[in-house]
Amino acid sequence: MIKDSLKIAVIGGGSSYTPELIEGLIEHYHEFPVKDLYLVDVEQGKEKLEIIGSLSRRMVERAGVPIRIHTTLDRKKAIKNANFVTTQIRVGQLEARSRDERIPLRYGCIGQETTGAGGFAKGLRTIPVILDICRDIEQLAPQAFLINFTNPAGMVTEAVLKYSDVRSIGLCNLPIGTKMQVAKIMDVDVSKVNIEIVGINHLNWAYNIQVNGIDVTWEVIEKFSKSRGLTVKNVPDLGWEPGFLESLGMLPCSYLRYYYLKDKMLEEQLQTLKTKGTRADTVKKVESELFELYKDPDLDIKPPQLEQRGGAYYSEAAINLMTSIYNNKRDIQAVNVKNNGIIPCLPHDASIEVNCVIGSDGASPVQLTQSVSPKVKGLLQVVKAYEELSVEAAVKGDYDCALHALTIHPLVGSSSVAKKILDDILEENKEYLPQFYS
Repeated sequence: MIKDSLKIAVIGGGSSYTPELIEGLIEHYHEFPVKDLYLVDVEQGKEKLEIIGSLSRRMVERAGVPIRIHTTLDRKKAIKNANFVTTQIRVGQLEARSRDERIPLRYGCIGQETTGAGGFAKGLRTIPVILDICRDIEQLAPQAFLINFTNPAGMVTEAVLKYSDVRSIGLCNLPIGTKMQVAKIMDVDVSKVNIEIVGINHLNWAYNIQVNGIDVTWEVIEKFSKSRGLTVKNVPDLGWEPGFLESLGMLPCSYLRYYYLKDKMLEEQLQTLKTKGTRADTVKKVESELFELYKDPDLDIKPPQLEQRGGAYYSEAAINLMTSIYNNKRDIQAVNVKNNGIIPCLPHDASIEVNCVIGSDGASPVQLTQSVSPKVKGLLQVVKAYEELSVEAAVKGDYDCALHALTIHPLVGSSSVAKKILDDILEENKEYLPQFYS
């Protein structure tokens, strides 16, 4: 990469998250000197894109760094000769997310935007669009790295691995968030914490947890089992059953509450639906307030209210990854990559989320220090099979694959219910799912 001409294209640049990314680019400019940052969006997001673009320019000007901010609806122009392309898109906007969360609840199933039937619906809409973006990258920036933050990140990464030649790495803020939580509960700086992650996106476990090189796994598990407030914004903070984490011997990510506490999580969702609506309805209000703040011509920093949006540590995860590639740091980060036998019980070509060495050649998975426990293996294999079927359904518009994907998912688990949910998803997302109607 030529150091004085670093170009990044952000697909979905009108996202409310973008100011956090801008803040990260400013803070790390000394080691990641971006010359041109292209913020791209679709016609429906034009107004938000311009608001974000103006705020971004004010932030850059205030910081005194020579990053040139470009806003455009021309994706090809943004991608051409880019060094990095990041994707943070939401096909169908928040209205589609609201449907994703409501449809499963009609039939007594968890409704969540990345997990279960809701994540399935989002994947069907999103994967074809991401693969279309990949075709542009292959043609216009074949040496670029695609850093995908778009959910469901694991399925999106797997689709790119199987149906594209783009150099792609899937990114999620959960692993870095887990490190932050461990640091908080152990009252140490996060730089002192090392953890090993095994699993797939939004279905992973932390073990071999170390502070200052000393294994503190059991102490951390004991503290987590008795603590509240250690979850992400969009996952309800329901406590674990007494003794459960100790018996598991690992630290499950926040989203595993949907599996381990399915009945309680479903009850909480149904109650919240009656009083506050879905999480999408809450996010709509937060986003509306954020964009009113962003419009202020005197605002030239990331407002603290953005923390209410959800994706904590998004900027840190994204900047850390790109900076390590750019500077060939060879450090360890947990990202989504091709399995290649790292987790033996999963397919060779599956996307997994594990610790990787990050350098100029991308992400290379680190061999696990212990085998995958039978306590998690079955769940991991079933959800991965669901993801494989979902990717195939999204790419080919295959109804049978879609039906079986939902049927085997632990948060659906019934062919009759799966069919009702699938038919509703297809009907209510018809404009975004042409592959099923051609």
